[in-house]
Amino acid sequence: MTDFNIILFDDFETLDAFGPAEIIGIMPETYKLDYFSLHGGTVTSSQNIRVATHPFSDMNPEGILLIPGGLGTRALVNNAEFIHELNTIAHQAVFVLTVCTGSALLAKTGVLDGRPATSNKMAFEWVQSVNTKVNWVKQARWVVDGNCYTSSGVSAGMDMTLGFVGDLHGQDIAKRIANDIEYIWNSNKDFDPFTP
Repeated sequence: MTDFNIILFDDFETLDAFGPAEIIGIMPETYKLDYFSLHGGTVTSSQNIRVATHPFSDMNPEGILLIPGGLGTRALVNNAEFIHELNTIAHQAVFVLTVCTGSALLAKTGVLDGRPATSNKMAFEWVQSVNTKVNWVKQARWVVDGNCYTSSGVSAGMDMTLGFVGDLHGQDIAKRIANDIEYIWNSNKDFDPFTP
């Protein structure tokens, strides 16, 4: 079983985290979901969802890491302690997945330097400004580069996670999960209908 570690912080976007959690949670024999924040404790989403989290220090860093976006990323990119810890964890993770402006947090660590990545199109200019060494791809719904998956805004995280499942476990399983949750999967990673 592989640890699937979801990082949370105050003012994260709820669907960024729990859309992928819904998909991964359908495979409990394969993945163990858990939630972490820098120091642990209760974290509150932008939609006022309260979640109990473990501290980063309790995480098995050699699992899969998911970083959501949301309004909280704006301040968090300047939190030196958070970025330092995220950098350490991201370098040990088997895969790192980001949703929306979660890619700005990962970009701040330098992990995405020289690599293609994408983010929320409504916040794209801000995300680009966080790290200009990243090869930002505006049109993509999600981008895969080695062990890094980055996606566009909010619901794109579900599309990316289904793509991730398809890459690792086969397209048939990804399609079955999409059908089970009655979700219309935007399965073309190279086309984002929300790109202006």
